[in-house]
Amino acid sequence: MEAMRNIIQRYGHKRISLAEAGATRHRSIFNGLKALAEDQPDCKLTKPEVVIIHDAVRPFVEEDILLRVVLAAKEHGAAGAIRPLVSTVISPSADGHLDHSLDRAKHRASEMPQAFLFDVIYEAYQQCSDFDLEFGTECLQLALKYCHRKAKLVEGPPALWKVTYKQDLCAAEAMIKEKISQEICVVMNTKDEESVGHLLEEVLRKELNCMKVTSTVMDHTGGDIRNVIEQCYSFICVNVVSSDSQETRKLLRILEESSLSLLYPVVVVLVHCFDSTLVPLAQKMESLVWIRGLAKEVKERNILLSGLLLNYSQDEQKLQESLGQSAAIIAALVKERNSALVGQLLVA
Repeated sequence: MEAMRNIIQRYGHKRISLAEAGATRHRSIFNGLKALAEDQPDCKLTKPEVVIIHDAVRPFVEEDILLRVVLAAKEHGAAGAIRPLVSTVISPSADGHLDHSLDRAKHRASEMPQAFLFDVIYEAYQQCSDFDLEFGTECLQLALKYCHRKAKLVEGPPALWKVTYKQDLCAAEAMIKEKISQEICVVMNTKDEESVGHLLEEVLRKELNCMKVTSTVMDHTGGDIRNVIEQCYSFICVNVVSSDSQETRKLLRILEESSLSLLYPVVVVLVHCFDSTLVPLAQKMESLVWIRGLAKEVKERNILLSGLLLNYSQDEQKLQESLGQSAAIIAALVKERNSALVGQLLVA
């Protein structure tokens, strides 16, 4: 309980109440229902019309399936998500031989979330046997067995899969990376459409057509950037002239105030332009060593900061090559979110 309270506090969750778990799945659910039941002496919550039951190990549930099972439960008393079987289910005999198999086309896998009229599922749990509480796993079956409610089955999306084995954590991490890598925001310090920031934005749109590329101008208040923060976890900050860290620190401060990085790592790529015919690469890199110290500082707050030097040549062909290389580097940084590259100064 204390660990869960710490999680709620750390991530700033609201409108959450905790109930003690039971020794089994059904006993845990029953404890949760009791916390909502008006007939319990310590109840401090309002009894809902509909209650949703879900597994924490199915973290990719979407609002659409929640809405559909709730609407079905309001009409039928009980509803649950289902998915097609991906493997044939067989029944072995006592001696370990095949007894019979089920026709996969006629059966479905029961998934979560499930929704019920509160009075229906609470009554079912009040009536169910100790055997059900100890060994049962299916809430819809309890509603059918004890309240004679035939649950409406709702086809669910593939994202309802269950994180069960250790390797599933890698798959879950990959899904999260893909989800938060769908949008890039290019932050510029000028509205000039001929600036390198706008040129880079155009190349990113062309080369990364699977991602949404937006742009904003960093003003003195940071107002524009605040409007895009809620749905974006990747920021490309373009600085054409100055090597100063002031604008970067302003952006990082806004990101920290938004608490965006509490949930997922935020990638920030600082793009600094230089002309190699005027300024030696080593000299330019030396002027940006502050990035490494700053990156180490914000990494503790789940912000992955790195630098990118873009050779802003007057030669059109060389400039396009540099922009193309920059787009490829940015794509890799955004998709991989590799903490090993934090504080690195990359060159395009």
